[in-house]
Amino acid sequence: MQEFVLQADDLDLLIQAIRGEGYQLFGPRLRDGAIVYDEINSAADLPRGWTDEQEKGRYRVVRRDDGAYFGYAASPHSWKKFLQLPRRQVWRAQKNNRGLEITEIVEEAPSMAFIGVRSCELHAIAAQDRVFIDDRYRNDSYAQRREKLFTVAVSCTSAAATCFCTSMHTGPEVTLPSDLVMTEVSHGGEHYFLIGSGSNRGGQILQRLPVKPAARQHLEMAQSAVRRAVQQMEQGPRSFDSSDLKELLYRNYESPSWDQVAERCLSCANCTMACPTCFCSTVEDTTDLTGDQAARWERWDSCFTADFSYISGGSVRPDTRSRYRQWMTHKLATWYDQFGTSGCVGCGRCIAWCPVGIDLTEEVRRIRALEQSGPDKTIPEKQ
Repeated sequence: MQEFVLQADDLDLLIQAIRGEGYQLFGPRLRDGAIVYDEINSAADLPRGWTDEQEKGRYRVVRRDDGAYFGYAASPHSWKKFLQLPRRQVWRAQKNNRGLEITEIVEEAPSMAFIGVRSCELHAIAAQDRVFIDDRYRNDSYAQRREKLFTVAVSCTSAAATCFCTSMHTGPEVTLPSDLVMTEVSHGGEHYFLIGSGSNRGGQILQRLPVKPAARQHLEMAQSAVRRAVQQMEQGPRSFDSSDLKELLYRNYESPSWDQVAERCLSCANCTMACPTCFCSTVEDTTDLTGDQAARWERWDSCFTADFSYISGGSVRPDTRSRYRQWMTHKLATWYDQFGTSGCVGCGRCIAWCPVGIDLTEEVRRIRALEQSGPDKTIPEKQ
């Protein structure tokens, strides 16, 4: 992929070129004390000069010392809320003089563009593609939205303390196809984007921008910025060996670690709502007070809710221990058997948005330590 230089002052030209193609554009915005994904109309809507600080059960936005547009790590939201809608109507029924008339709700999927998609999030979207498009049970709502999607991916040049995409081999450099791929460089008085196209649609947009071919120093500065993010994660507290996660969890299905984490877990489902790959849903049927109208809705659900695994006679997973084990084992182990990859992309959202600060990477280390040395082994501190 040939790469070019787009000056930061010309970023709005990119945004307007995408909007000019009829796309509804979504990207990061600063709102309510967080960097969230929402509709944007210009570069002025982006969180320029802001970053996020994340730790176990903690999220804060703070000012950067430069004017970076994409200088944050992971939004509280993930892009899945635009593709797998949190709540959508499936059909409605109306009683009339001819009986009951049922109408299927067929939506017209909008043409959407995402700007600021990180490498881990591209992997998350690819994971949901395997669930909703490539698997036996196709979700037409998701598939139609996904088909029209235009993505502008951005390599990460800084990492939050909760990030561990290097352990999951999903970033920080963009490694999956995207219509456009950018790396932001803000250093020594220079501020530009290294940009390249990964599709015909992306190439058409790129031709309309005032770009120039990237020189060697541009490429080196961009690569150096990405390496900085790699070093932050590899030297940080969340880096761990993921090479044998599936086998490790299968061997430790009865590990005492599940009892330990269950003493803290609230079964609140925050981790699954924030996770960019969790796809569990349920259906609910509603009627009005007269009984003349009814509707069926599909909405997000979680394996942490008591009713999710309920069948005749009771819940398959009646306690927090079994629910947390189901979530983590599915995410890191049985997902491989179902879809060929891990269900975790290392974004760290489940760590930051857990109200009691449960850390998935610590749980992996605890299971490994207990297996190696018995139940009295403490978790080794990351050096």
